[in-house]
Parts: sequence; structure tokens; C-alpha cells
Amino acid sequence: MVTVKPLSARQQRVAIHHVGRGAGRVELRRFDPARDSYEALTAMLHRAFARLGAMGLNCTCVDQTVEVTCTRARRGDCYVAVCDGQIVGTLTLYAPDRESLCTLYQRDDVASMRQFAVEPAWQARGVGTLLLALADHWAAIRGYAELALDTPQPATHLIALYRSQGFRIVDFVRFDGKRYASAILSKPAVVARTLANWSHRLTLPRKPVACAA
Repeated sequence: MVTVKPLSARQQRVAIHHVGRGAGRVELRRFDPARDSYEALTAMLHRAFARLGAMGLNCTCVDQTVEVTCTRARRGDCYVAVCDGQIVGTLTLYAPDRESLCTLYQRDDVASMRQFAVEPAWQARGVGTLLLALADHWAAIRGYAELALDTPQPATHLIALYRSQGFRIVDFVRFDGKRYASAILSKPAVVARTLANWSHRLTLPRKPVACAA
């Protein structure tokens, strides 16, 4: 069972948002069922993982149902990047997962990141970097020594992305039902990337990104 460590009142007051220059305001915040849609989140995940699906990789996010998205999001802390009311990125952060096939995810001092995606039109514009910085900060302020994630071994472009962000490959695991082995990557969790440092310039799309209802 995954249990997220509670924060102190001071830690809970930390603002998590980014004001982009030019086209709009990108906000990083928790997914809120009262104003966010699991249907829209699922559709964005499908679009973001379409490239992996085309590679023949049966990642869960390629075609998961809304119910699966909801379950996975609720098991951890789900965050979204939002611009003009549209979800343009997401990730879900997990405390140690005793039921995982990945032994690293089971460790008391390791937090893990799942369901990480950026809307295709927003990729390579800084949103993913902001989300990874948020994940790093989230893990560090809760006392975790490491932040870990997994990605398909054949997805070399994603492995290169994570390595550029300081992650290193520490293991390979073949999860149940997958046609591929996953690379397990990890990095020390640090608070050095403060929220203030997230305020670098983003290159925003010129036109709003369509998002399914």
C-alpha cells in the first residue's frame, strides 16, 4: 500500500506555479477533481504516449481507461501543469510501494514518479523540466533520499531526457503484461532547485492546445 508522507503546515504553504511570458500562465498544482477532468487527463496521456504506442510498446498510458487513470492518480499525489484551463502536463508521485515488482520502489527512502506526460504540442518547451523539478522538490522535502522512475528500455529518447536531468540507470525490470523491459532510473532528491528557480522563460505555443472534454 502506498502512503504519502504528510507535510507540515509551513511546507503546505509553498506555492507551486509558474508565470510564463507571452502567451499565458502555466500553473503547476495538484489535480483537483472539482475543476479538472479525469477524461481530459486520460486523453492527454493517450496523446503523449502515442509515439510509444506506435513503437509497439504497450505502456499503460497508451490506452488506459479513465478508471485506471483515476485509480493511479489517487494512489499517489497527482500534479498537473495547466494553461488557460487546459492540462498540458502531469505526473503522479508515490511513496514507497511495497507491492511493486521493482525492489527500488519498495525502499523506505525512495519516492517514485509515474504517469509522467506532456501534451505533444508543449514538449521541448520546458514544461517537462518544471514537472521534474517539482518531483525533485516533493521527494526532498518529505525526506526521501532518492527519486526513481521507469521508462521502456527501447525508448532511448526518454532515457536520454532523464539522464540529462541527472537520473542514472540502476536496474532493468520486466513488469507484468509488458512486451518490453523497463529501465529503472534514479537520482538523489535535493531541494536545491527552489520554486523560485522554476521561473525561467517557457516557449509557449502560439495557439491554444485542444483538449478532450
